[in-house]
Amino acid sequence: MSSTRFALLQYSCTESKRSNAEKAESFIEQASKEGANIVALPELFNTTYFCREINQRFFEWAEPVPGPSTLHFSKLAKKLNIVILLPLFERKAAGVYFNTMVVIEKDGSIAGMYRKMHIPDDPGFYEKYYFTPGDLGFKVFDTSAGSIGTLICWDQWFPEAARITALKGADILVYPTAIGTLPEENETDKAEFMDAWKTIQRSHAIANGCFVASINRVGVEGGTKFWGNSFVSGPFGQMITEMDEKEGVKLAEIDYSIIENHRQIWPYFRDRRIDEYGGILKRYAD
Repeated sequence: MSSTRFALLQYSCTESKRSNAEKAESFIEQASKEGANIVALPELFNTTYFCREINQRFFEWAEPVPGPSTLHFSKLAKKLNIVILLPLFERKAAGVYFNTMVVIEKDGSIAGMYRKMHIPDDPGFYEKYYFTPGDLGFKVFDTSAGSIGTLICWDQWFPEAARITALKGADILVYPTAIGTLPEENETDKAEFMDAWKTIQRSHAIANGCFVASINRVGVEGGTKFWGNSFVSGPFGQMITEMDEKEGVKLAEIDYSIIENHRQIWPYFRDRRIDEYGGILKRYAD
């Protein structure tokens, strides 16, 4: 696959998993009509971002893989002949849950899944209460829409995750996300945080000579205002497409063939001093 049409889907969610899934399906169908080859949904696509609080009842929203959501959207992928990146709340076993992204091929088969590696624990982001750290490692899936590197939200702040995934052959790093402004934060905070959020991900594109897609939710949940602004960045950090804070679908034309030439001009992989990076394996290098 030398090129693809990548669709960003951003929307708000309620506590009705069914209505959230129906909204996602509607947007996927719209993206397909607009010519998308692959669609990416926000983190925890069919629930609210329940990690804003600690409440045992939210474990009821978890589901197995394969399970109801993957079965339904696998049929949709086959019907529309489109690749779907489906992030959801996975139940592996009693007491073991993951923040997961399932990669569904256009023929409806499950290409595989990724479990979020970095789990935050901060005010408004109490994920360690709900999620076990990912146990599958960093993943790349060779799909009909390109080699997709799967990462999730908090992973986006770690250059190590981006580097390893790129080294595994990803043409594009995809970050489903749930990020926004907390009730105590003002417009200045929002502007600074959003700028940092975009900058760190664009830097992964530059440092690894690949594309980056970030897909955020919108709307207000419990005082947290999710700011949307989903985007696709090119290998030199250039914005290919960018959304605002409204629900919707936006497509990006991605030409994977430019990666080869770009990495010849900016040969970061060639010049890496892998013999001197042992310190990165320490919590803190003295």
